[in-house]
Amino acid sequence: MPTPAYRDPHRPVDERVEDLLARMTVEEKAGQLFHGMLTMGPGGSLADGTGDAIGERQLTHFNLLGQGGARELAVWANRVQERAAGTRLGIPVTLSTDPRHAFTDNPGASFHAGAFSAWPEPLGLAAIGDAELVERFADTVRREYLAVGFRLALHPQADLATEPRWSRQSGTFGSSAEAGAELVRAYVRGLQGPRLGPRSVSAMVKHFPGGGPQKDGEDPHFPHGKEQVYPGGMREYHLTPFRAAVAAGCAQIMPYYGQPVGTDWEEVGFGFNRGVLTDLLRGRLGFTGVVCTDWGLLTDAPIMGEQHVARAWGVEHLTVAERAAKALDAGVDQFGGEQCPEVIVELVRSGRITEERIDASVRRLLREKFVLGLFEHRYVDPDAAEETVGAGEFTALGAAAQRRSLTVLTNRSLLPLGGRPRLYVENVDGRTAAEYGEVVADPAEADVAVLRLRTPYERRPGAFESFFHSGSLAFPQDELGEILRLLDTVPTLVCVNLERPAVLPEIAERAAALVADYGASDAALLDVAFGRARAEGRLPFELPRSMAAVAVSRPDVPDDTGDPVFPYGHGLEV
Repeated sequence: MPTPAYRDPHRPVDERVEDLLARMTVEEKAGQLFHGMLTMGPGGSLADGTGDAIGERQLTHFNLLGQGGARELAVWANRVQERAAGTRLGIPVTLSTDPRHAFTDNPGASFHAGAFSAWPEPLGLAAIGDAELVERFADTVRREYLAVGFRLALHPQADLATEPRWSRQSGTFGSSAEAGAELVRAYVRGLQGPRLGPRSVSAMVKHFPGGGPQKDGEDPHFPHGKEQVYPGGMREYHLTPFRAAVAAGCAQIMPYYGQPVGTDWEEVGFGFNRGVLTDLLRGRLGFTGVVCTDWGLLTDAPIMGEQHVARAWGVEHLTVAERAAKALDAGVDQFGGEQCPEVIVELVRSGRITEERIDASVRRLLREKFVLGLFEHRYVDPDAAEETVGAGEFTALGAAAQRRSLTVLTNRSLLPLGGRPRLYVENVDGRTAAEYGEVVADPAEADVAVLRLRTPYERRPGAFESFFHSGSLAFPQDELGEILRLLDTVPTLVCVNLERPAVLPEIAERAAALVADYGASDAALLDVAFGRARAEGRLPFELPRSMAAVAVSRPDVPDDTGDPVFPYGHGLEV
């Protein structure tokens, strides 16, 4: 029997796509339209449900939830691919992941670096402002992902940090559209190379058309955060980084959950919005790649043991099938976090959606698999994965970037520290601090204190929502009082992790030195404090003076709070 054309690597990609598409049943095509989620069993084994998702539901796109060592991940990826190879057509799986190279650990957005090299969050890369570094970072991500079998990055975020309370800012490049565009372009180049190919990791840029302008800073993962607003008329501003991503050739784009309110767009979530996906993204911006929705637009589902409604904002009244049809009509190719291909099969059989419409999306999805070389190279080498992931070269690059990203906001002649002072530390590892000075238990006995803080947030009910830090940016009065007492007792270096722009005027006035970090180890901070490394960071957004100023600012306008404590771009040399 002759080799099918789609399995012949010497044939043109488009010919291989058409050959495979012609062999597929409606059920097999429907499976391509879903990007499911998998977990990993012990030792890289396949978790329950994996075989059914691949064999019965015929999905070939999955993102991995959870972490593991390099060998474990590689072994698991090979087992997934082996299961897919045994299906009728043997279509390889595209494995994807949320970010895995920084300090955030949010199961709905990003994983702690773990075995991978640890870098500052994208906000920290923005604080450095070096496009070549961002490209090198993304190239490092590419090399580590390739080693364990990830071929699609569910990042970068091209959103702009214009609403100070929004919980997703740490994954952005800050408030500047111009800077964001330059760094997103570099990020896509680092992941994909000059063009998509067998050594690329595809970039799924998100969240179109910009997830920053959330009403009251609430996140549209949840019903109370579904509204996206543009009171400042800055809609085009938020498109700037996406234009750069499209120009750089990004393979995929993810629209956000948000429901635009008070615009000329239909008031439905962006994943259902034809004016946004077809007229704007495909029409005006000329995007020709894959459009994959954010996770969970169609069906209600349990998350961390809690039942959550589908994020079908504006179309809550529609059935699951009606939602799917509306999204396909809008221009969606694939549904993230869902696996109900039977819904698509029924839409085709009922005549509501034509098979030709399904073919258009399947064609894009298959083409990417061929271009990535997955049909020829679906398996990875676990030994090489162990050597590559967290390699010394990558770890050193990440550690250096952590130090460069630190942003000195104030310095009242405290830095750099010298000698081996008596150190009182809070939220700093005592063993690490002991390498720099004598650690004491009483601040009154210390020469210097080092205090690490995180941007405040309001605790929310629910296990899943607890990971999305929202609400007030100001320190509660009791906590602020304790901080200020320490600052009045001993000269104190305060380092605040800016996952969002903290409100800290009193701390800024009374700290002997104030530093911002965006994901940095204790050693990185102390190296800068003792002059062993140089902090180069500049604020990627302004730091507001009060929550009253935040409340009257416009969510779509960058750096819009009155009289900020520190403006965008602030940072001192030490």
